[in-house]
Amino acid sequence: MAFLFDSFWRAVVYCMHPRVIALSLLPLLLMGALALGLSHWYWDAAVAMAHSWLDSWGLMEGFWGWLANLGLGDAKAYVAPLMVVALVTPLVVVVSLLLVAMLMTPALVSLVSQRRFHALERKKGGSFIVSLAWSIGSTVLALMAMVASMPLWLIPPLVLILPPLIWGWLTYRVMAFDALAEHASRAERTEIFRRYRISLLGIGVLCGYLGAAPAIVWASGILFAAAFFVLIPLAIWIYTLVFAFSSLWFAHFCLAALERLRAEVPMAPARLDAVEVLEAPSSLAPSPDDRPPLLESVDK
Repeated sequence: MAFLFDSFWRAVVYCMHPRVIALSLLPLLLMGALALGLSHWYWDAAVAMAHSWLDSWGLMEGFWGWLANLGLGDAKAYVAPLMVVALVTPLVVVVSLLLVAMLMTPALVSLVSQRRFHALERKKGGSFIVSLAWSIGSTVLALMAMVASMPLWLIPPLVLILPPLIWGWLTYRVMAFDALAEHASRAERTEIFRRYRISLLGIGVLCGYLGAAPAIVWASGILFAAAFFVLIPLAIWIYTLVFAFSSLWFAHFCLAALERLRAEVPMAPARLDAVEVLEAPSSLAPSPDDRPPLLESVDK
């Protein structure tokens, strides 16, 4: 547990580093351009599609009538944008995670390595292509699990457990792999994943709960449409900063675990047995038969 908290507070301190703050703005620029482009060309169409889908759902007519009796006759105008944002949010989270993994994680791992683990050998157990394939494969599995578990979200306790658990699993798979890609061999990475699976999953789940914080900003974007284009980039930056913190936490934890793993392998020093050392002079002394003839004549 101390090992876990040590990497946690180090990640918090590193988040205040100017280089980390500057790096967190790079994915924000890309995702901000993407979000603005999608909202400019597809927002009205997406909201209209959601509104028409709500109109065509006959099972909800009684619910809309009940809201109208409460004075909320135009409730669909609020529900439709909320549906669009709810559907777009997982996509933003996934894109943010992939961008952080591809753009920020190598730089953050290098920062941690230079400041704490400069003597750690780089065995390069994962290339960029392997890391990208691993991230995409894990993301696809997480999205499939998310879609399959959506009916269970109607059960109040599970809606607070399943999504963070799935996002935590995805974060752990992507971040831990990238944290070890440069320094660990494939065998070392497999051993660390096996030995620290619960701790790594716990880090991922905690980071998943932290990633839910920007949902407040998303909700503010719905309620205050005038500030929508300010609040949404803010939410994207918060997502990016959370994932940057996650990357730093995994980097500190995984590299420390790798250092500990390599320290467990004993080095076999080349040493002589004490008996051999004591017997060495007598064994190296020349025998009488091996002495030169000149010495033999002197003895005589």
